[in-house]
Amino acid sequence: MFLELLTQGKEKRGWIEVVCGSMFSGKTEELIRRLKRAEFAHQSVEIFKPAIDKRYDNENVVSHNENSIRSTPVSSSRNILLLADGVEVIGIDEAQFFDDGLIEVCHQLANNGARVIIAGLDMDFSGKPFGVMPGLIATAEYVTKVHAICVKCGSLAQFSHRKTTDEQQVMLGEMEMYEPLCRVCFNKETKR
Repeated sequence: MFLELLTQGKEKRGWIEVVCGSMFSGKTEELIRRLKRAEFAHQSVEIFKPAIDKRYDNENVVSHNENSIRSTPVSSSRNILLLADGVEVIGIDEAQFFDDGLIEVCHQLANNGARVIIAGLDMDFSGKPFGVMPGLIATAEYVTKVHAICVKCGSLAQFSHRKTTDEQQVMLGEMEMYEPLCRVCFNKETKR
C-alpha cells in the first residue's frame, strides 16, 4: 500500500541504453547479460534481431561465446512496436542492420516507459559510422563502448577490419572475414 501511494501519479520512466563497439568486443554478451538479469528480476522481456542475421541461429540471439537468449527476428523496426507493446525491457541486437525508423521506434518505446537495450557496431568495416547507431548513441541516456583485443598487437581494438576486398557495407561473417584491430594496425592494413 505504501509503495502504491509513493508511485501514484508518477509517470513510468523509460530510457535507452546502447552497447556499442567492434566485432568480437562482447556487445551481444553484454546485451544477453542485461536481459537475463531483467528476467531474473521477473520483468517482462522481449528481444529482437534483424531477420537477415542467421549466422548462429535463425531465431535466438547468440554471442560469439555461444551464450544465447530467445529472440524474435523482425524485418522492419516498426514490427518491434507491435510486438513489444506493454513489455518492460526490450533488447535489440545488431541494431546497425535495421532501417532508419529504429531511432523513432526506440524513442516511442522509452517514452512509453520501457527500458530499451540496444547492441550494435558503431563503425562499419571501413571505420565509418554504421547505420542508425550514431543517432542512437547521441540520443541514448546510457552508452557503453566495449573493446575487443587487436589480433595483431594485443592493444584495445575498436575497428572491425574486413579481410576480403568486397566493398558492400553489409556483409555478414565471422572470424573468417573479420578481425578486430586497434587504430595503428587498422591504419596499416587499410593503408591510411
